Amino acid sequence: MSILFQGDVVIPINKMTLNGELFIPADTKGIIVFSHGSGSSRFSIRNRQVAKYLQERGFGTLLFDLLTEDEDQYYYNRFNIDLLAKRLVSATKWLESFPGAKESCICYFGASTGAASALKAAAELPQIKAVVSRGGRPDLAGEDLKNVQAATLLIVGSLDQDVLQLNRMAYSQMKCERRLEIVEGASHLFEEPGKLEVVAELACDWFEKFTATVHV
Repeated sequence: MSILFQGDVVIPINKMTLNGELFIPADTKGIIVFSHGSGSSRFSIRNRQVAKYLQERGFGTLLFDLLTEDEDQYYYNRFNIDLLAKRLVSATKWLESFPGAKESCICYFGASTGAASALKAAAELPQIKAVVSRGGRPDLAGEDLKNVQAATLLIVGSLDQDVLQLNRMAYSQMKCERRLEIVEGASHLFEEPGKLEVVAELACDWFEKFTATVHV
């Protein structure tokens, strides 16, 4: 695979900067921006595993910290969905001006509470083609759910009953093209053998479906 860019990036947002890792194949199908759950960063082992799978399938990826180190010291910031969504919007606009990414379609992959910020950001940015939620809390996106235009895949483990119920409620409020995928035998973190690989494959297939027309 020919790689256009691979390395650390610094994303300027207002008067601060956020650290990230950007990967862009030369003939990328699209770039997937990751929105991490509470307490996670660009070093999230599970998100990095999914990102690696996407990279091998020809997608670009951006993993970045939604909070600075100082901000992350305050627990409530991790659940400030509005703040996290604004950061995601700002990072997306920065990415859209990055050399090599200007013509690429952009999608979101959100985990846990990060799924809510991804959906809020997608509601504000109609150019976002698709969103995938892994064990997410889409219900925390509130009234913005009905404004999401991006095709949305909600992936939940069958053993994660409380979150599954919340996903069903959020699903019923959404008006975009959407699907709820239940991974049998998986808990909230998809820690069981092979379950995270199932998530990665489902996500990749979803992104391929909704970036294919743009890519062609």
